[in-house]
Amino acid sequence: MEAPPDNDVLWARSLHFTHPDGSPGVTGISLGVREGEILAVTGPRGSGKTTLLRCLSGLVPVRSGEVWFNSVPMHTLGPMHRERLRRDRFGWIDPAPVLVPELNVWENAALPLMLRGTGRRRAKVAALEWLERLDVGDRARNRPHELQQAERQRVSIARALAPAPTVLFADEPTAPLHRADRNHVLRTLTTAARSHGITVVLATHDPDTAALADRTVALLDGRRVSTVHLPDAPETEGRAAWSLSV
Repeated sequence: MEAPPDNDVLWARSLHFTHPDGSPGVTGISLGVREGEILAVTGPRGSGKTTLLRCLSGLVPVRSGEVWFNSVPMHTLGPMHRERLRRDRFGWIDPAPVLVPELNVWENAALPLMLRGTGRRRAKVAALEWLERLDVGDRARNRPHELQQAERQRVSIARALAPAPTVLFADEPTAPLHRADRNHVLRTLTTAARSHGITVVLATHDPDTAALADRTVALLDGRRVSTVHLPDAPETEGRAAWSLSV
């Protein structure tokens, strides 16, 4: 079993995952993510972006292949060890905000820190700092049901950033936001990642969002591809041609 390169915080080789219904999720994907890098995983809906992020983060066990995090072979870990790794080292942002309804905004943002054993006061300070950066500090004592959808997503992003994860997985993080809000949130996210040395793996089908990344990996039908851009053509002729990467 070959260890990954020293400068790759995440490394996958010949990654395969099949959904419970038998449909392929990702097929034969190999990639490395360097420490502090912002990597965009792009492709149309259903191309395997979310599945790849879930495999890299240990949320689902791969069928075959290898996934390494800082020289730890995640593909050999059991469920409890993968869960501990996700809690202590990873952050996750879903396309739609998932908050605990019984907790107020700052408690939701501080929850990962408190689950790691951070004291309530210290966790609150960290949570409030990120809530302020994301322009929802004035909603800190509100419950999730009192917030608009875009505000709830900002809280979710603050919750992911507050523990300063080693790797942040962001699955279409600006999907619920209006275009006017996206730029501010994305700037906050990318600036925070660079200033804190956080590695980001970002799934998006939006080219403007992908343009903020250091590097892009494109997927189609669960495989890495390269895109050949063609001149504009009638709808029946198609808009672009996709080819498998070599």
